[in-house]
Amino acid sequence: MNPTVVLVHGAFADASSFARLVPQLLDAGFRVLAPPVPNRSLAGDAAYLRSVLRSIAGPVVLAGHSYGSAVITVAGAESNVRALVYLCGFALREGESVAELQGRFPDAELASALVHTPYPLEGSTEPGTDLSVDIEKFPDVFAHDVDPALARVMAVSQRPLAATALAERAAVAAWRVKPSWGVIATGDGIVNPDVARFGYQRGRIRTVEIDSSHAVMLAHPEQVAGVIREAASA
Repeated sequence: MNPTVVLVHGAFADASSFARLVPQLLDAGFRVLAPPVPNRSLAGDAAYLRSVLRSIAGPVVLAGHSYGSAVITVAGAESNVRALVYLCGFALREGESVAELQGRFPDAELASALVHTPYPLEGSTEPGTDLSVDIEKFPDVFAHDVDPALARVMAVSQRPLAATALAERAAVAAWRVKPSWGVIATGDGIVNPDVARFGYQRGRIRTVEIDSSHAVMLAHPEQVAGVIREAASA
C-alpha cells in the first residue's frame, strides 16, 4: 500500500501552493492531504499537524515547504511518519529556531520585501506582528518562474506568519530518526539556498538542487513529485 503523502505549506502561501504537485501524486496512486497550517507558532502548528497525522491509518510521507519544513521537523516524530521531504526548508536541530538557522547566512531578497502588520492577540493589550510579502514584490521574490497570472493571485491571498514563530525553538528534530530528502531551489528569493544546504548537509539529508524560485512545487512539480516518490519507495 502506498503511504499517504501529507503536504505542509509554509509562510506567505496556503495549501493551494501544491495545486500542480497534487495531481502528480494522485496519478501515481498516492492518497494526498494538504491541511491548512495556522502559521501562528511553531509548537502550536506542529501540535495541529500531529493531530492530522494521528487521524491517518497507515504510513505517511511528510513533505513541508519553507516554514512548513520547520513544522514537519517537530511533528514528523509521530510514529506513522516513514519519511520526510524538505522543500526549500529549515532542517532545524533540537533547540534551534528558524531565525537562528537563517541568521547564520546573508539575507535573501525577502528581507527587503517583508511587510509587518499588527494583529490582536487574545488576552493581551499588546498586538502581535504578522509577516507577509509586499504584494508588488511577491511575484519576483517568491515565484519568478511561475505563471504571472497565478503569481498575482498568490500575492493577494497570502497566509501570513506570526513573527514570533520564527524565534521558537524546535523541541525535536525528526530527521535524526526518519529517512529524509531535501530540495534546494537555487534561485530562491525567500530562503537563502545556503540555509537549506547547510541544514541538509548537517543532517545528512539526501539532496536535490533545482534551478527554481521558492515556489518549486509550482514551477517544477514533476521533479518534486519524483523526490516524494523516491522517499515513499524507500
